[in-house]
Amino acid sequence: MKQKQNIKPALVLLACACMCGVLYFATSLKNCSGTDRQSQDKWSGVNADDSYVTGGTAENTQSVAESETFVAEPTPSSSDAEAEAPSVGLSQVVYEKLEQPAPIDKKPEFLLFKSAFIISYNLTTHCPNYVAWHLTAGRTRGNAKRGDYAEDMVLAEGSRVTPFDYSRSGYDRGHMCPAGDNKNDEQAMSESFMMTNICPQDHDLNSGWWNDLEIRCREWANDGADLYIVCGPIFDSTSPKKIGSRKNVRISVPDRFFKVILMMGNAPKAIGFIVPNLDLHESLSKYAVPVDRVEKVTGIDFYPNLPDGLERKVERDCKPVDWKL
Repeated sequence: MKQKQNIKPALVLLACACMCGVLYFATSLKNCSGTDRQSQDKWSGVNADDSYVTGGTAENTQSVAESETFVAEPTPSSSDAEAEAPSVGLSQVVYEKLEQPAPIDKKPEFLLFKSAFIISYNLTTHCPNYVAWHLTAGRTRGNAKRGDYAEDMVLAEGSRVTPFDYSRSGYDRGHMCPAGDNKNDEQAMSESFMMTNICPQDHDLNSGWWNDLEIRCREWANDGADLYIVCGPIFDSTSPKKIGSRKNVRISVPDRFFKVILMMGNAPKAIGFIVPNLDLHESLSKYAVPVDRVEKVTGIDFYPNLPDGLERKVERDCKPVDWKL
């Protein structure tokens, strides 16, 4: 009788131990599953909390530029672009600042983060090195009114270009990020008229060929394309022509302009353009070049946040027919 009483506590202890083991196994399985999801999100480059920063002063804009680390997440090594793409499909991925080129190390660069585009500004030429933005159909639609050309108050007073510096120069105040790409937002529209987004541009080019390319980009966006665009000036001479009557602010006149366009989706593709700062009458396709060519001419590394294999593929291809040009 005494022996049977001793067996009962042992059975109770054994049952408790089994229950604890089951609970521990279930908890470990849940934690393991959560870790896998976090790794996949990090790999895909998704960052829902990220946003553009607009500098209120030159001081805080500089601090933002210095604190940013514009380095792409590491991706698996492979020559197959599709193998490096997230499994959810390229058309469903949000790439962080995909439009922004790599940092420039061979020319002055002052980064300005506007509400809808990024400017790499050159305080020597008093022109942007580039302006980069993400164009979607929503940005082309809205009632935002065109703004007035204005100084960019982020810059120090002695470095600001004014609208009057272009007076009687013979050149248009040519937008890099066009007003038509900012119709959905009053602030973005106003910022597109800041002089940091402007270059001296031949009038006929500005109102003709260049405008036609801007319109075509909006047509692609309105057809459902997701576009990442970068454009800016090219200076072939180390002593370019200058405009402006103020001694400390003389604006360099570009010899040429470039524009690169990346279209994301299930079959990503890219195309580049290099055009002289002159009146042009040829078709858009006449000046189409691979993005690789634009990189060699400008010294700018475009789309560094793409997976390496995909970046190589889209930047070496240039097929105007695929763009219906």
